[in-house]
Amino acid sequence: MELGVVLQTDPPARRVVELAKAAEEAGFDYVWTFDSCVLWEEPFVIYSRILAETERVVVGPMVTNPVTRDWTVTASLFATLNEMYGNRTVCAIGRGDSAVRVVGGRPASLDTLAEAMRVIKGLARGDAVEVNGTVARLPWVREGALEVLMAAYGPKALELAGRAADGLVLQLADPYLVEWSIRSALEARDAAGRGGEAFKVCAAAPAYVGHDPAHMRDQVRWFGGMVGNHVADLVARYGARSGAVPRELTDYVASRPEYDYRHHGRPGNPSTEFVPDEVVDRFCLLGPAPEHLRRLFELSSLGVDQFALYLMHDAVEETLEAYAAEVIPRLQAATP
Repeated sequence: MELGVVLQTDPPARRVVELAKAAEEAGFDYVWTFDSCVLWEEPFVIYSRILAETERVVVGPMVTNPVTRDWTVTASLFATLNEMYGNRTVCAIGRGDSAVRVVGGRPASLDTLAEAMRVIKGLARGDAVEVNGTVARLPWVREGALEVLMAAYGPKALELAGRAADGLVLQLADPYLVEWSIRSALEARDAAGRGGEAFKVCAAAPAYVGHDPAHMRDQVRWFGGMVGNHVADLVARYGARSGAVPRELTDYVASRPEYDYRHHGRPGNPSTEFVPDEVVDRFCLLGPAPEHLRRLFELSSLGVDQFALYLMHDAVEETLEAYAAEVIPRLQAATP
């Protein structure tokens, strides 16, 4: 199993670069960041510096969207970084949440997202792609490559990910929901005749190595609120008791209050006090290192190829050190 970290691009940007370097030294394979350039600093500028000061980590947004960035600009950003540093980027994309809603926008439709994935991947590879009725190409791209993973929760989004994306991003670590989501996406992949193609699954959730359950839960409760934004959309679309989406995902948002994006992705977010401890424990990885290993092995057995740790809490360095010393060596030893 590959491992990644997810960072926020809070100033100073130098701190983000230093954490990325520390992650590479600890043995992590990917460095992801939020992409919400009103709430935080512009990530693609910082990616360039991370790539310049590291040797092997792959960087990308967790996740970008097709609303706030022109698709041709997004493709050119990835292609430029790949030309400079050797195909070390990855694109995770979804309909849009904080980046869109914080400026009064609405998430993209799935049809729009499908078109955006086609255009971004094609242009970043150097292909000729139809955009708005015109054929376009980045003529300077040579041997371009870009994996495009799609973030999804609901049935229709999971179907699109399996049918059209290179992989799936699941922003939670609940084994039951991970298994249900992977199965849905793979069924769609097979139905689309893509059964022989590679399909990468990345699960992403906060991970905190420690021994104080109450404190750890309070530090990462914000994540249940972030997921709840997407779950509330699913409830509005399918209904809370339709059976289209597992109740293990939808029930906890019944008492969800109005969400304030000024506190998005941060410990102590007052908009996430409704998230119960049971959901925090299911969605996140908390506890001593052996408990992290147990869950990671379980997720791997369900088909997860990469786990990405959200590091928005007060034990960032301690968690990186624990993974470097106790988790990564055992994962590597167990991987054929």
